[in-house]
Amino acid sequence: MKNKSSEASEVVILERCWVVEFRSKTDVSIILKFQSGEPDLYIEAASKTDCEAWAVALGEANSEGLRNKIQQLRRLIMEIKEERASDEARQFLPSSQVDSLGEPQFTSIQRIANEPKLEFSLACKGLVAATRDRKLNTFIQVSVVHPAEHILTRYSSTEIVEGTRDPLFLTGVTFPPEYPIYEETKIKLTVYDVKDKSQDTVRTSVLPDHKEPRADVGRSFLGCATFRVGDLVKSKEQQLTLTLRTSDGGKTVGTIEVNLVKMGEFEDGEMDHITTDAQDQKCALVRECTAPEGLSGKDNLPSLNAVLKNPICKLYRFPTSDNKWMRIREQMAETTLSFHVPKELINLHIKEDMRRNQELKDLGELAPHWDNMRKSVIAHCDQMLSMYQDTLAELGKHTGSSFKSSCSKGEKTLEFIPINLHLQRMHVHSPRLKDALYDVITVGAPAAHFQGFKNGGLRKLLSKFEAERRNTGYQCIYYSPENTAKAKEVLSNINHLQPLISSHADLLLNSASQHSPDSLKNSLKMLSEKTELFVHAFKDQLVRSALLALYTARPGCVLKKPAVPRSSAEESDDLKHQDHPSQIRRQDSIPHHSEYDEEEWDRVWANVGKSLNCVIAMVDRLLEKDNSSKTKEGESDPSAADCKVLHAGGDWYEQLYPLVITLKDCMGEVVTRAKQSMAFVLLQELACGLPQCLMLTLRRDIVFSQALAGLVCGFIIKLHTSLHDQGFLQQLHTVGLLVQYEGLLSTYSEEAGMLEDMAVGISDLQKVMFKVIEAKSEDFLPIITGRREHYVIEVQLPAKMFELLPQEIKEGKLLRMYPVLFNVGINEQQTLAERFGDTTLQENINQENLELLKEYYNLFTEKMPPDCLPHFQEQNDLKGLLENLHQNIQAKRRKNVEIMWLAATICRKLNGVRFTCCKSAKDRTSMSVTLEQCSILRDEHQLHKDFFIRALDCMRREGCRIENVLKNVKCRKYAFNMIQLMAFPKYYRPPEGTYGKADT
Repeated sequence: MKNKSSEASEVVILERCWVVEFRSKTDVSIILKFQSGEPDLYIEAASKTDCEAWAVALGEANSEGLRNKIQQLRRLIMEIKEERASDEARQFLPSSQVDSLGEPQFTSIQRIANEPKLEFSLACKGLVAATRDRKLNTFIQVSVVHPAEHILTRYSSTEIVEGTRDPLFLTGVTFPPEYPIYEETKIKLTVYDVKDKSQDTVRTSVLPDHKEPRADVGRSFLGCATFRVGDLVKSKEQQLTLTLRTSDGGKTVGTIEVNLVKMGEFEDGEMDHITTDAQDQKCALVRECTAPEGLSGKDNLPSLNAVLKNPICKLYRFPTSDNKWMRIREQMAETTLSFHVPKELINLHIKEDMRRNQELKDLGELAPHWDNMRKSVIAHCDQMLSMYQDTLAELGKHTGSSFKSSCSKGEKTLEFIPINLHLQRMHVHSPRLKDALYDVITVGAPAAHFQGFKNGGLRKLLSKFEAERRNTGYQCIYYSPENTAKAKEVLSNINHLQPLISSHADLLLNSASQHSPDSLKNSLKMLSEKTELFVHAFKDQLVRSALLALYTARPGCVLKKPAVPRSSAEESDDLKHQDHPSQIRRQDSIPHHSEYDEEEWDRVWANVGKSLNCVIAMVDRLLEKDNSSKTKEGESDPSAADCKVLHAGGDWYEQLYPLVITLKDCMGEVVTRAKQSMAFVLLQELACGLPQCLMLTLRRDIVFSQALAGLVCGFIIKLHTSLHDQGFLQQLHTVGLLVQYEGLLSTYSEEAGMLEDMAVGISDLQKVMFKVIEAKSEDFLPIITGRREHYVIEVQLPAKMFELLPQEIKEGKLLRMYPVLFNVGINEQQTLAERFGDTTLQENINQENLELLKEYYNLFTEKMPPDCLPHFQEQNDLKGLLENLHQNIQAKRRKNVEIMWLAATICRKLNGVRFTCCKSAKDRTSMSVTLEQCSILRDEHQLHKDFFIRALDCMRREGCRIENVLKNVKCRKYAFNMIQLMAFPKYYRPPEGTYGKADT
């Protein structure tokens, strides 16, 4: 050390020392402390800036600091760009980037269609601990390096294996079909020792991959190894043994074994035995696998890819009770139906409401009281219509992810979209059992979160509204919900049948002009069938009473004493004997200022049938004459016969034309009157509860939209996976499809309102019908038709798949749905409800849906042959399960989760579709589906009993559900705290270190 103008006075060796810098704003000094115990060296700088610069320079001057910097640079050779962990974890590269990466110089990996590109399992041997006495708790972090970009992307991790230096990891690594991975791709495996699982926050937080975690975050770096994908794929034994080295590449700390997994292939019974000294880890890794029939075929790829997006895959291997390995592939995918179905529904709502508004305007002249009421209703309806149109426009602008995160459940523009809708799938391959698939649709409870739950949910609001509507007094006429629904049905039938009848009538005239007897008969048959349906649609007292009510609402109405009503036998007698249009009395429109004759509607309505009889009689006469003339003309000159045929063709058209026009006129008159009367009924419904009625309709539409999107997804997935199951297909068109919802909502505070919304939304699904059609283009998305309370979902299949269906389904038979909901609250709020609140809502819902489930079971046993179920699903088992479920519901025990287990088991045995729901399908749902998966492995696939909890922890810590949490809240933490979990049933608690404070 020296002054500016003097020689050096002292030499300081900057080794084995550290710098202490004072952090106060005024202090400009630093201290050098030495490990050797020599006296501290005090240095004072000219300014605070100089002081900080000296501190950095002195800290980096020693050789140890330089050595650390060299080690870090070695680790960063391949890590040119940083990517944050929250964006990297299990997310695919953008399509544009994938296209640019998929250049010819990279070698693609050969794979089976619809199967993951690459899967491998991991194990370590001979790991070296920092101290001899320490027992290692290790996990492996997997990162991917693309050959072109040299970007190190953190991909996945294994579970933590405790207390062994030879860990065998149950969680494998899988790359789905869409992932851009090639033979030149490198994979980096980094082994960490976890000191405290509860403090292992780095794996759940944002950390660039090239940075090693600090020692105080609960884990320490042991070693790493890197391999080329091509080396693993082409290796003779399909296995690599890699040396684990420290970050500087010097010290060896053990080995790591990478075993290629091929679930979709059969390998003649080859086996690899991986054994360790750790307790409970001695098992054989069996490589023989067969893909389930119909699951790996490329024919079902286009239609499934149109529905499922962004799959996430996880691979596990668990020991069976006979010390064999079973392989489990867990998959999760979002669906484009999350947005497609709501947009289709809203579009139908807009058309339906525009049609209704026009029908209200077409009511004609009304008395001042009713006219003012109509104006008010139309004004409110126009506002709601505008809101639907704005919502549809906003959804049309949506781009990016095809799911709605739990953080967005309160957004108004997304209120029709289901929350966090995903397919959760488990594919199991056991050594001695047939491969099996288990699907669960996970979705947030269908509920109107933006509107809130201050006054409860739909179940309570609808009941309260109906009670208030009965007491509206003189202001409007009360019609029951059944009559209102009937009015909507009549209007729907009119709008559907009138154009069909008109079309068939034109075809009849066309056949007459062509003098085609066969075509004439067919056209008449279709015309008769549709007209009879049309006439039958008005055989209801509601139309007659509504016409009278409408007449009384006209200005200056006068009622005439009604005549004695005629019997239906007399009416039908009129239909038979009326055979000429001159005998039909035409009626004007409903009189406004003259006396009203209540029999007038009967005559107008009967005229349609009479005019149809006239058409039928004329066709019969024409065909009869044609047959007799052909017999006579066959004996005379052929050329003369041809001339007569041409002349007769003109006669047919001329004789039928006035009769067909009369039929159309009579039908038009009925349509005008019926439309006005039914529109008047709807006016009463709307007027009696403005604006609550429209707000309830909106809320119900929102809830139904969310529920329907999930149902359509579940139906399509079930259909695709069961195309080769003839028993299921027969059950589908003979009985219908059971759809079982598992609810985990509490009956306390806002969640009680959510449960009320959910119960009504799921119940409304009973009115939905499905139809399977052959796709005529590459667009396989479902088509929705119909109106509120009567929707038909047309599911499109490619031609090869469509041919596998039974004839009944191919001919367009409508397929019924049987939705049932069982709810058991499991969180701390349910504890409050059970001790200080009310649980009758949950009890009533479970009891009501138990009856619906029994009804479906009875239909099933009546209509299906006894051998339709697999051999292990005997009917006695189902009876016992139903009785057990009945007893558990009657018992009314607190947090009786056995209700959900029994309902799920019954659903699977009846080939149903399973749903699991909580508020956001993120935390409680994750606990439930992972428990269900492990229970299935234990009960159906002989999972070793000692590995049940470990398998459960694997799926919850490193499985698809923790990735679902990350997708929703950008954090790998279930939103639980310790106090909340104390109230949870034992098997619904996540493993230590996977929960904490997080937004839900």
